[in-house]
This record gives sequence, structure tokens and C-alpha cells, in this order.
Amino acid sequence: MAEGVSIIAGTVDTEQQTLDVSQNLGFPVAYGMTRADGDAMGSWWEERRDHIQPSEFVITKSGKVMMSTYSNSPIGRMDPEEALTLIKFLNAQRAKAKQG
Repeated sequence: MAEGVSIIAGTVDTEQQTLDVSQNLGFPVAYGMTRADGDAMGSWWEERRDHIQPSEFVITKSGKVMMSTYSNSPIGRMDPEEALTLIKFLNAQRAKAKQG
């Protein structure tokens, strides 16, 4: 991607469910995610329905979490356009700092 970022996603869904939804996304989607996977990422696992709740991260190359969102509904999820706007701003600030 032009801004030097990659998008990856994961779901608890089966391989076929994931293929049905993700075939036109343009980024990889892991399927069959487990509680151990969620725990390793710092995601929130919902006990009642036994699945990972939406957990979104912007992570630096060194692995530092710059931003994150956690949600148990469609409200509060990371907006892709807003995330891209912020990434462009941060990249511009980084480039500006290198020049001056």
C-alpha cells in the first residue's frame, strides 16, 4: 500500500464462511481463530457467545500498538477512512521530522 501499511484480518468463522465474505476484500483473512489466538493478540473474548469480539489494532513495524479499538457491537469500530487519514498524517509528520 502507498502508505507503507498492510491490512490483515481474522475470524472465528469456518474456511468456507470466510471465503464467501472475503473473496473481494483485497487483503488476507485468517479463519478458524481460537481463544488462544485472541488472547495472543490482546483481543476481547466474549464468554456468552464464545467468540472474539471486534478488536482492531494499528501496529508499528516494531510491534508497538499505536491505536486500538474494542467493540461488542457495530458501534465503536475503527473506520477505515479515518484510520487511513491518521496514517497519512503520521507519515507526513515523520517525513517532515526527517527533513528538518
